[in-house]
Amino acid sequence: MYKLMKPVLAAVALLYTAAAAQAADITHAMGTTKVPDEPKRIVVLTNEGTEALLSLGIQPVGAANSWTGDPWYPHIKELMGEAAPVGKESAVNLELVAALQPDLILGNKMRHEAIYPHLSAIAPTVFSERLRGDWRENFVLYAEAVGKAEEGARQLEAFDAHVAELRENLGDKTQERISIVRMMAGQIRIYQKDSFSGFILDQIGFRRPSNQDVDEFALRVGKESIPDMEGDRLFHFTYETGDGEGEKATREVLGDPLWQSLDVVKAGKVHAVDDVIWNTAGGIVAAHLMLDDIARIYGVAD
Repeated sequence: MYKLMKPVLAAVALLYTAAAAQAADITHAMGTTKVPDEPKRIVVLTNEGTEALLSLGIQPVGAANSWTGDPWYPHIKELMGEAAPVGKESAVNLELVAALQPDLILGNKMRHEAIYPHLSAIAPTVFSERLRGDWRENFVLYAEAVGKAEEGARQLEAFDAHVAELRENLGDKTQERISIVRMMAGQIRIYQKDSFSGFILDQIGFRRPSNQDVDEFALRVGKESIPDMEGDRLFHFTYETGDGEGEKATREVLGDPLWQSLDVVKAGKVHAVDDVIWNTAGGIVAAHLMLDDIARIYGVAD
């Protein structure tokens, strides 16, 4: 899965020894690493990490391919410039990473623990711990690692202000119980609070159905569990890899008699939204766009 060219890695390992003169100690999921005070050539190996860098005004020299897109999600494509794709989060091409001669690599323990020794032989490497609901924890680490902790704090303050404004504009609409469902080939997920969309809904102050109002990630279910998707309002999205199977799964669910019998469907309070924005991208740029979606759907947009 992970491609490795040892001669290339050995050569690149020599390139960052000069950084030791000016370096900061960053404590992260794999320990403590000295990183350059002002890294210039950053490779980032998660989609949410890419969005963190972009929001900080940094264009990476290399980044993990977006899960969907060619190679980037539409909402970040123009911001990526000449950044080189280095493979999906789950299939990083180490040879490509090494060839970019980075002075800092950002990754994630949950995704990349097995290749940490190889990455850290290329350049100083900082890992976040996990990928789930509260993306802000990783954001803070990334901002510190690239020497932009103050700008990172400002970005988070701006997000909190966006949330607060939306909460105020929604008023008592936040009393609705929001159900979140994702369709995939061979699987349906009912998302709970420790998910990207679940975390943001919680920040806004929305209520959730009892089976979703728990600090877990998701329920993985089949069509027989459609009644468990009931809520006052339901948002659903589809993960599509390009073979049409995701959209096919969605059509099957939406056409099922159990789906048609849901009170929320009968009330016309079901909304199809973008899987990338509400789930897959997972970073600060998508978080702002999700807030904009909610404002638009509820009719409280500026």
